Amino acid sequence: MFGRLMANRTNRVQRTSPLAAVRTPPDAGVLSCRVLDPVNEPVVKAEFAVSDAMGRTVVSGGADPYGSFMTTVPAGEYRLAVSAEGFTPYRATALVGENCLASLGDVTLQVAQPPDLPAAGDWEIEPAHSSIGFTARHIGLARIHGRFNSFAGAVRIADPVERSAMHIVIDAATIDTGVRMRDDHLRSADFLDVQRFPTLEFYSDRFVHRGGTKWAVTGALSLHGVTRTVTLDTEYLGLGNGMEGETRAACRATTELHRDDFTVSWQTMLARGIAVVGPSIRVDLDVQIVPKG
Repeated sequence: MFGRLMANRTNRVQRTSPLAAVRTPPDAGVLSCRVLDPVNEPVVKAEFAVSDAMGRTVVSGGADPYGSFMTTVPAGEYRLAVSAEGFTPYRATALVGENCLASLGDVTLQVAQPPDLPAAGDWEIEPAHSSIGFTARHIGLARIHGRFNSFAGAVRIADPVERSAMHIVIDAATIDTGVRMRDDHLRSADFLDVQRFPTLEFYSDRFVHRGGTKWAVTGALSLHGVTRTVTLDTEYLGLGNGMEGETRAACRATTELHRDDFTVSWQTMLARGIAVVGPSIRVDLDVQIVPKG
């Protein structure tokens, strides 16, 4: 009897596959890997993208607290791209079989060389290749996107860069959401009140390097007659050359503004108690700067 019990247990173990605890459709398998840094620590903020043979993204997502990634996909050949802030991207090809585990094992990401910083000196924002946009919540459901069509700015790059300074001036009357009636309302005293406050201005007072290509630019934003401290979460994109060989530097930045902080408090409610306009505004900047003069 003891022998039969042992034999049954052995048969169960032999029938157990790496996917025994994972339910998969009959035509699917599992793709997995674990991402480590050069000292074998998990890269917990790694991002994954799995694409098929046609280059179409099938699934994407982030690593778990141990740097691991696992996904179920139809059987076939796939390309896996792994990226993380401050590391060189990793790419691999994997063949996933039906009811099989295709594991790439441990993937080690190498530390990326950060892009060169702009040279010390005076630079200016190049409006033709820059944008200042915003997004607001509408009736608790949709998002309304807009931009400012006229702005100017100057940046003084210091050595070290942390001592740099920036000044941006935005023409409030050039607000543009693509709907004339709405734009006229946004220019009125209910919102920006452009007759009394024709510009929005930002003066930076601190550049902080957060690692890799990430920076925090903190300064004073004057809007609607009120000045508040604001931090721009910034990604530095590096240096390049324009059509005429001129040097350019580029970055992306974002921040969130609360309307009440700047006394832009107009509001009306729908019958269900839902605000027509959300309380916060997301601001997105895509900026290219060129040497002044």
